Amino acid sequence: MTLPAIGIDLGGTELRAGIVDPSGKVLARRQVPTDAHGGPDAVIGQMLGLIGALDGAGGVSGLGIASPGPLDPIAGICIAPPTLHGWRDVPLAAILAQRTGLPTRLENDANAAALGEWRAGAGRGLQHLVYVTVSTGLGGGVIADGRLLHGRRGMAGEIGHMSMVDNGPPCPCGGRGCWEALASGTALGQAATLAATLAAAGGAATRLRLPLTARDVTEAARAGDTLALALLHQEAVWLGRGFANLLHLYSPERIIVGGGVSAALDLMLPDILAAMHTAAQPAYHGIDVVPAALGGDAGLIGAASLMWPPHSPPGLSA
Repeated sequence: MTLPAIGIDLGGTELRAGIVDPSGKVLARRQVPTDAHGGPDAVIGQMLGLIGALDGAGGVSGLGIASPGPLDPIAGICIAPPTLHGWRDVPLAAILAQRTGLPTRLENDANAAALGEWRAGAGRGLQHLVYVTVSTGLGGGVIADGRLLHGRRGMAGEIGHMSMVDNGPPCPCGGRGCWEALASGTALGQAATLAATLAAAGGAATRLRLPLTARDVTEAARAGDTLALALLHQEAVWLGRGFANLLHLYSPERIIVGGGVSAALDLMLPDILAAMHTAAQPAYHGIDVVPAALGGDAGLIGAASLMWPPHSPPGLSA
C-alpha cells in the first residue's frame, strides 16, 4: 500500500505544509507567512513546526519540498532563491531528512506544480504536457514521455526565459526580451500602468486607476473597459506566441495554465489560440490550452508526489 506523504510548498510570501494521499487529496494542512528575511535557519524552523502540527504526520512515506529556484534537485540543494534572504547553497533536503528521519526530496516549485496537475489535476492521464504559471514571473514544468523533464542539473524547462524579441524590455534574469519580461503578470501590470498614464494625459476614458496590477486589468476588462480589453489582447498574443514555441519544443498533448493571470484565461483564450495557430506549424494545431485545476494546491500535491514512483526522481533520502 502506498502511504500518504508530506508536501511543503516554500514560497517567498507563504509557507505551506500538508499531508497528501496518493489520489492527490490533501488530508491535513498548515500554513504561516514565510520568514523570508530571517535566513535559512528561521525558515527551516518554521517547516519543522508545521510538520509537527500536522495531524497524522507519523504515518507517511516521506517528505517532498517545492522551492523557488535555482536549485539542484538531485543534490537537494537550494542554490540561491532570490525571494529568500541569505539562502546560498543550502542543503535543504539533507537537513530536513536528518531532522525528521524521513526520506526527503527537493524540487523546483514550477516543476512540482506540473507534477501536481499531472497526478491529480488538469493533466491527469496524459503522457506529455507543459504547465505554465503566469504570475509575478513566468515559469513552468514539462512532462515528457510520462516523466518530469529535468535536464542537466535539473534546470530544464526554464520557459520564461525563451528569447522572444531583440532589444526587448529587461528581464529579472538580466537578459532582455524574455517571455517573462513580455507576458508575466508583472509585465502586464507595467504595460497597464504606462497605457493608463498615457490615456489620462490624453483625456481618454478608462476604469484603470494607478497603481495597476494584472488583477486590476482583468477586473476592468470584465467590466468592458476598452483599454483593459486591448491590454489583455496583447497579453494573449504574447502568450500564444510563447505557447507555439512550447508546441514545437515539447509536442505536448495539452498546455495547462496556472498563476494569477490564468484568472483571465477565458477572456484571452480566443486570441491565444489564434496566435498559436498563426505561429505554429500545422502538425501542432488543435492542442488544448486549459486552466490549472488545483489552484494553490498544485505545488503542495506535486511536492508530496515526489515520494511516489514513477514521479520520484533520484535524490537524497534519510
